Amino acid sequence: MRRIGILGDIGSGKTFVANNFGYPVFNADNVVAKIYKSDKKVFDQLKKILPKFFKTFPLDKKFIVQAILENDSNLKKIVKIVHKEVRKKMNFFLKKNKKSEIIVLDIPLLLENKINKKNDILIFVKSKKKDILKSLKKRKNYNPLIIKRFKSIQMPNKRKKEKAKFVIENDFTKKTIKKNIKHILDKIL
Repeated sequence: MRRIGILGDIGSGKTFVANNFGYPVFNADNVVAKIYKSDKKVFDQLKKILPKFFKTFPLDKKFIVQAILENDSNLKKIVKIVHKEVRKKMNFFLKKNKKSEIIVLDIPLLLENKINKKNDILIFVKSKKKDILKSLKKRKNYNPLIIKRFKSIQMPNKRKKEKAKFVIENDFTKKTIKKNIKHILDKIL
C-alpha cells in the first residue's frame, strides 16, 4: 500500500484534491467532527481541562470556537486530546484498507503531529490567495480569527512545499486536478 499525504494551506483545496484520486481517503476534519458529536470520552477529557467551554454533550462548535479564541494555548490543549483519537481512527482506516493499492491522507496536521511516514508520497496543494479566500468564505463557520489560530500551530507552507515530492496547482476545477493527479499516479505506479 502506498500512502499519499496531502499538504497545503488552509482552504487551498486539499480535500477537493484528495477526493479526486479515486482511492480511499482518510479525512481528519470529518473524523474530528464525528468525535465532537459522538465521543463522550473525548468530551469528558475536554471538559476536565476546559470546563468553562465544554458543558454539554454533544459538543457545540460555537463553544469550541470560543475556547480557541479566548486563549492561544486552548487550541493546543484541544488538539492534543482530539488528535490521539484521530490517530486511532486513522490506524483503523489503514487496517481496513490495507489491500488498497493507494490510500490518501487528508490530515491538516500530518507533518506537525508526525503522522507521516518516511516513504509517504507528499503532495503540496498550491492555490492563489484570492481563490483560497473565496473558498474559505464559502465555509459555514468561516472565522478569520480561528483560521489565524490554526495557522499558528501549522508548519509554514514554504516548509511543507519543500517536503513535498509533488506540487499540484489547484485552480478548483475538476479537469485540471484530474490531469495533475493522473500525472502523479503515472509516476508513482
